[in-house]
Amino acid sequence: MVRKHRPSRPAAQNWIVTRYEPMASHLETERLSMQPWAVSDAEELSALWSERDTGTPGVERAREVIAERLARTEETGIALLPIRRREERDFIGYCGLTIGRSAVEEPEIAYELLRRAHGRGYATEAARAVLDAAIATGRKRLWATVGAWNTPSFRVLEKLGFERDHVSEEDVGEVVWLTRSLP
Repeated sequence: MVRKHRPSRPAAQNWIVTRYEPMASHLETERLSMQPWAVSDAEELSALWSERDTGTPGVERAREVIAERLARTEETGIALLPIRRREERDFIGYCGLTIGRSAVEEPEIAYELLRRAHGRGYATEAARAVLDAAIATGRKRLWATVGAWNTPSFRVLEKLGFERDHVSEEDVGEVVWLTRSLP
């Protein structure tokens, strides 16, 4: 996939062409399976959203978001993937790469799990698989943005070698930016 972007150095004015392989769309770990979204995942995605304190968009909105995510994956070659436990085949959240507050050349790793799946190492396991998939695309760096209050997410990212870069103040409060260079 060929992408054009401006270099991060302000003095450079020319467009640079970079090439990245698409991210693998099927990832497996010892306990987890991640594969592309299906419209049938809308109820589970809506249930995940309902655990947030910010209100719950309905199942129809979840269907729209799934369609948007699938289209974005076609466009960018990166994806957020639903996570299912392999033995139970139940949905427990999502993990993947997204443009988010970053860029397609240096995307963000993102994950969110149902509360019942917290504290079992699933986020670390899924994020490690996504990290390996990001390396396989040829990217050189990933970002992560985390609310300053989210200590469990910091632990996951630290296990994966992410380091704090800077802090920004946003509508949602203080956001910590972390980064990791890729081999």
